[in-house]
Order: sequence, then C-alpha cells, then structure tokens
Amino acid sequence: MHPMLNIAVRSARAAGKVILRAFEQVDKIEVESKGTNDLVTNVDISAELAIVETIQKSYPNHTIIGEECGLIEGKDNDYQWIIDPLDGTSNFVKGIPHFAVSIALKVKGKLDQSVIYDPIRGELFTASRGKGAQLNGFRIRVKQSKELKGAILATGFPFKHKQHTNAYLEMFKTLFGKTSDMRRAGSAALDLAYVASGRVDGYFEIGLKPWDTAAGELMVIEAGGLVTDFVGGHNHGNSGNIVASSPRLAKEILKDIRPHLGEALSK
Repeated sequence: MHPMLNIAVRSARAAGKVILRAFEQVDKIEVESKGTNDLVTNVDISAELAIVETIQKSYPNHTIIGEECGLIEGKDNDYQWIIDPLDGTSNFVKGIPHFAVSIALKVKGKLDQSVIYDPIRGELFTASRGKGAQLNGFRIRVKQSKELKGAILATGFPFKHKQHTNAYLEMFKTLFGKTSDMRRAGSAALDLAYVASGRVDGYFEIGLKPWDTAAGELMVIEAGGLVTDFVGGHNHGNSGNIVASSPRLAKEILKDIRPHLGEALSK
C-alpha cells in the first residue's frame, strides 16, 4: 500500500471509532445547524480532529481542507488532503446506519489517493492513482452497463438547493421511466463507492462540495468509470453537479438530463 494511502486508512479508521462510539448513544449527540438543511454534530468535529491529528503526525507540512475545519494551510501546498469526517450526517443523527468517512489526497492538483470507510459495515474502499480501486483488499470494477434499461441509479435530492427542485424532478422522471429503479440513500461518498464496486450502475446529484466527491471520484475512475458534470465536462468540482457511471451509460444519462438543465445547471 502507498504510504500516504496507509495514513489515509489509519485516519479513516480513527474517525470511524469516534463515530461508532457515538452512534451507540444517539441521544447524547449534539446537533447544530450550519445553514438551511445543513447539520453539524459534535461527532463530525471530533471525527475530523482525529483525522487531522493522524495526518499531521506523519505529514505536518501538508495542507488540509476539511468540511468543518476549513482550510489548514501547510508549508507544502503541493499536497492537499480533502476530508469529510462524516458524510451522511442526517442519517447519523436519525440513527440510520448509512454514512461514511471520506478522505482524498491531491498531489499537485491531481487526485492521487482516496479512502471511503463505512464503519457500520466495516467496508474500506480505497484507490490509488493508476493502481485501481479495492474493497477490503479485493479489486472492484464499475459495472460496464451500456443502457438505462435494467439499470439501478443512485441519486441525491437537492435538499440544500431547492431552487432546482423542478429541474431535478424532471431529470428524475425521465431517468426513472427508463431504468429498473432508483436509490436515494443519503451519502454521496457511499453512492460513488457503490458505483465503483458495481453495486449501482450510475449516480447523479446536484450541488455537492469537493469533500463530498473527491475520494469517490478517484475511486470511480480507478474502477474503470467516468465522472463528469451535467454537460459532460470536468467542472463538477466547481459546480457540484456530478454524473458517475460507465462511459457508455454516462452518455445515456447526460442525454436524458440535458433538456432539463436550464442555464444555472449547464455550468
């Protein structure tokens, strides 16, 4: 295992321990609102601290970008860790056992290492640039679906961007009419990991943040998939609008959502 991936795994497991301990006592979780439909708990903060401390022990000069801590600028900005300590906070708060720790490393602006860890199921998804993706040490691959018929797509509702509700529902309606079924589980990181491992055929969502998608993006690519924005470009890191699937299926998804984008979602 690449030494920096090893540290990412160690960090994710440390955060997972914090999360699991708290999940056994949901009534003691402290919840605050960061914004409209945007929650943070004391557990998010504690888990992120565990990740930051683990990374900084080995790489004190690296930059860290966290969902809760923001930017911790290091002396060596060529190395940027992008972390979401608890992706699926709403599930966690409600006691729904579906959430993950997400950690990615960019080297000179390119995704290089990534970990998505589901502490409930003990599932560790990893990827290294040019080396493929794995689940608990076994190679995983994107399902090479060619058409929407028979496919299962994952998605997320635009609960933080309700101005896009009508556009989203039109996309959903079009795709749902052609697929076998749709899934909305509440963790973008796990949705992307499930695309990478072939559990779902594809995934699309509006308005995500880099810490939601960075680890999963590398995982999908290393598992043989494609990650794009809503017009087939590479602006998803800025727009937050993402499609992930096999290359052939991505063309079908993009073709069906394109008529419903409007100006705001065409960026």
